[in-house]
Amino acid sequence: MTYQYHDESIIKSLPEDTVFVFGSNLAGQHDDGAARIAQLFFGAMTGVGRGWSGQSFAIPTLNEHLQQMPISQIAHYIEDFKIYTQNHLTTKYFITALGCGIAGYQVSEIAPLFQGISSNVIFPESFRPYVEKNANRLFPNLTSKLLHSIFSEDVILADDYAEALKHTTLSKEQKQIALKVLEQKMYPEDQYGRSRNYEIEDILKQINHKIFNLPNHSDESYIYGGVILALMELYDFNEQDFIRVWNAEIEIKHPIKRHH
Repeated sequence: MTYQYHDESIIKSLPEDTVFVFGSNLAGQHDDGAARIAQLFFGAMTGVGRGWSGQSFAIPTLNEHLQQMPISQIAHYIEDFKIYTQNHLTTKYFITALGCGIAGYQVSEIAPLFQGISSNVIFPESFRPYVEKNANRLFPNLTSKLLHSIFSEDVILADDYAEALKHTTLSKEQKQIALKVLEQKMYPEDQYGRSRNYEIEDILKQINHKIFNLPNHSDESYIYGGVILALMELYDFNEQDFIRVWNAEIEIKHPIKRHH
């Protein structure tokens, strides 16, 4: 199954045939996050913590006391939603990263629950590795060779990453993931408008002079730091793991492969 995806930026309107799907609580209090957006712009009603209202659809991830639900209970509500989408195929469903904010679950825990859903949904981009059938191919292991190729000056400082990657000896899948990471917006803000300066500076403190020798607070150093941050978020690992992969001590699997 091939799905549509959105970039997870905040939206305030959707076409009439598209419903905003958000994580809710059984008390129907829509005060924060996507639930607040649903109430302000998509007709979510106070007191309705489950199902359709206005141009929105609530999937509970918190109970009536605003506490985290067990993942098994959330899975039950998602199964109900799958049936709903199958019975309303002329409607599209814009799904937010529900359960991954206030409810505190990881994308790797929530996204797989949507596997097998009908194709009339638009997923967050972060769900892609967990719902596509070819997910294992989309996310090759991080190896020393892959890191050295990404961070070679010829690639990381190139005006055209895709052209630069053509001249590496990486596999097709490795080139695709390298391009995805290199094109990820991370500095000075990410695609959500969050400033990443401090995170990048912290990464550089831990890695610089152990692997790279970059001038402090230079544009070049922030480019390197931003790419490392993008890799860390995509593959869920830390700076020490990065150093170990760089030195060919370990390889890192994408989170979807760690559960198999």
